Amino acid sequence: MTAQETNSNTIIKELPNALFWDVMEIRKWQDFWFEPGLIKCAMKFNSSFQAKDDDVILASAPKTGTTWLKALCLCILHQNINIPENEDLLTKDNPQFHVQTIESTIYSTKPTPDLYAMPSPRLFHTHLPFSFLPDSVKNSNGKIVCIARNPKDTLVSLWHFFNSIFRPNQEPYPLEKAVEEFCTGVHQYGPYFENVLGYWLESQKRPEKILFLKYEEMLKDPKDQVKKLALFLGKPFEKEEDVEKVVWRCSLERLRNLEVNKNGSVIYGVPNSSYFRKGMVGDWNNYLTPEMEDRINKTTFLKFQGSGLEFEN
Repeated sequence: MTAQETNSNTIIKELPNALFWDVMEIRKWQDFWFEPGLIKCAMKFNSSFQAKDDDVILASAPKTGTTWLKALCLCILHQNINIPENEDLLTKDNPQFHVQTIESTIYSTKPTPDLYAMPSPRLFHTHLPFSFLPDSVKNSNGKIVCIARNPKDTLVSLWHFFNSIFRPNQEPYPLEKAVEEFCTGVHQYGPYFENVLGYWLESQKRPEKILFLKYEEMLKDPKDQVKKLALFLGKPFEKEEDVEKVVWRCSLERLRNLEVNKNGSVIYGVPNSSYFRKGMVGDWNNYLTPEMEDRINKTTFLKFQGSGLEFEN
């Protein structure tokens, strides 16, 4: 074990801790909560990663449209739009495989892969807050694309996702407890509100650096949003039909029904199928009581007031 690893272990042991969903230890580091192994990887990412000026980093709080955004950016940046079906990368592996989450996948691999051997433009993803990104990322000419989703649908999607991982074939985790943890921020990668707000505020200061996308707007008008995304990435579409092809290729309906996403897993044994549920706006209406809705609404108002950030419900 290196001196740096020993030092990070010492720091992590002294951090405030809690139990997430009665099964996972999480610790509070710089006002956010993480599983301890993630903190170690995030520290290494922050201290050693050297950005390139053509890098693209996708950012999202968990369960806010991450898989969809990965698929879209993969198609826009790294694929010929008019490739035949049998050459489509999305038919070969889950988007989580092709665009890896840097702190939980790349920096948890031993030894760490040679990131500088990757072809340009390099495409990464992170769930980390903006404040956690290395200075080389913040100060480079590389692009950041953030996707965010309204908090009530995010919470319900998180609840389903973690039930599938932590409580398969069991009674689901009490939803009222999940709501309380979400609102207080004591959950994996939490608090959601501060994570989203950090990227939003930075995107208002530097729109040339950070594109902030809303899941609800992407569902409502995918073609317009995908064109905006491609233009931001410096890969504008030449033909309207190419936009339509990418929107179709990356649609939730198509991805869900690909054989590769019905079986197997990419990360920590999490089933590929668990990344594709309903993907709709307003599904929270089917789960949250009026009291739960009110709890989240009040927290949202308190956290986002004065920022100009609003979501459709």
